[in-house]
Amino acid sequence: MLRSNDKQLSVYSILYNKIPENNILRLINTAVDFSFINELLEDSYCKYYGRPAKEPELLVRILVLQYLYKLSDERVIMDASLNLAYMWFLGINPEDELPHPSLLAKFRVHKLQDITLDEIIIEVVNQCVEKGIIDGSGISIDATHTEANTFKATPERVMKRLAKKIFKTVTEEKGEVPETINQEIPDYKQIEDHKEAKATMEAYLEKTIVEVEESIDIENYPKTKKIIENAKEILKDPKFIQQRGVRSIVDQEARVGHKSKTERFFGYKTEFMITTDDRIITAVTVNNGSYVDGTEFNKLMELTQKSGLTLKEIYGDKAYFKKQILDKIKEIEARAYIPISEMAYKIDEERFSYNKDSDEWFCSQGNNTIRKKHRKDKSGKQTYKYYFEKEKCNNCSQRENCIKGTTKARVLEVGINTPEFYEYSQQQKTGEFKENYKKRACQEWKNGEMKNFHGLDRARGYGLKSMSTQAKLTALAVNLKRIANILSSKISFDLSFFILFKADRKYCSQAA
Repeated sequence: MLRSNDKQLSVYSILYNKIPENNILRLINTAVDFSFINELLEDSYCKYYGRPAKEPELLVRILVLQYLYKLSDERVIMDASLNLAYMWFLGINPEDELPHPSLLAKFRVHKLQDITLDEIIIEVVNQCVEKGIIDGSGISIDATHTEANTFKATPERVMKRLAKKIFKTVTEEKGEVPETINQEIPDYKQIEDHKEAKATMEAYLEKTIVEVEESIDIENYPKTKKIIENAKEILKDPKFIQQRGVRSIVDQEARVGHKSKTERFFGYKTEFMITTDDRIITAVTVNNGSYVDGTEFNKLMELTQKSGLTLKEIYGDKAYFKKQILDKIKEIEARAYIPISEMAYKIDEERFSYNKDSDEWFCSQGNNTIRKKHRKDKSGKQTYKYYFEKEKCNNCSQRENCIKGTTKARVLEVGINTPEFYEYSQQQKTGEFKENYKKRACQEWKNGEMKNFHGLDRARGYGLKSMSTQAKLTALAVNLKRIANILSSKISFDLSFFILFKADRKYCSQAA
């Protein structure tokens, strides 16, 4: 049951007058009205029965403090019971008691679903747009990695831990492991051949599962049944033995991903959109480490548009140079500032150029294509074949270097999207594109801020849901910090202008 918000009516509340007006928490409270949170989570509480619940707004404010200052559940409650600025921000009296730290964990798990956090981020951004705090029209997108809160194990070790967990669970539920089950786990470390070690452990685990199912009625032992089904699911995945699937029993949703061509990580990927001018995060999605950048571009764009921003420019790195993304940007009548990806566009522009009006390719020697043919191979890959004029190719001085074999004329085979990509390629050679693309640097700075100062470099818990909550609360915290900085800058500017204006008037009066 929700109760009315506590009011700061205590005689001790006079102590809050000591908090400076330019304090970050005062500035945040000036910019954002958090009262919408109670309405947002109203349906998740009983309106008429049960003990009075701590207001969702209070708990969200505590979480903001936690992620703003990189604190644990226990530490944020302890600090909030001592720090006057924290108490004022939470809307409590100095003598009021704060909720137990365990309530924060329950609130995150049971109340703060992904959709709720998305709505909180959107509403905060929307309020700032309406107040004129945010007024940019450029959006940048990128993904950053987060290490899992556990180590990456080999498939052999995972299978060994699964076997141990099965034996432990059977003992807890049944009292002992039946003698018919072989509990002597092979020592895979003594096997030099890794493939043989994997095969040995796989065969042992499969045999153990069969022996457990034959020895006991697992329907009467729910915990044993659950771990058995979990083991079967892991073994069934072909990626597991190839070391591209589950790598930890503790966190089975984390995956191996790539930081670069040579560097890997084990954990999750957070993809987010950020305004290039004000550096405010507008939308966040979280996936496992093997996530391919740009897959959830449409979802991020949809969430960003709900915040009330007018989008005119979209920035991204080469990973986002994809037909579906470029089409979406064109659909909303924005301009794409995304560098050409060599994987999608492989034309040597020193040798070939394209005219979109006549749909013709020209070679460096002046020859042009006279017809084209659509082609689709067995795998479904579609291309265009452009045929150059035979007579010009026959008389060309570069024929030997350009045409191989007995072919009479050059045939240029390009991807089905290559003619369209050629336009993007030409745009990116302009000084205007190069100058504007510098705005994308805001994303790299924000990645570093969230990791170095707010704990996004490593997962706090286990699983995709926990990581998603962490990433979105981090985004909310850095947004509020940035909003406070913007307000502080404006206040400083207005104050400086007022002082200069007053001094100018005084000078004019003296001169007169």
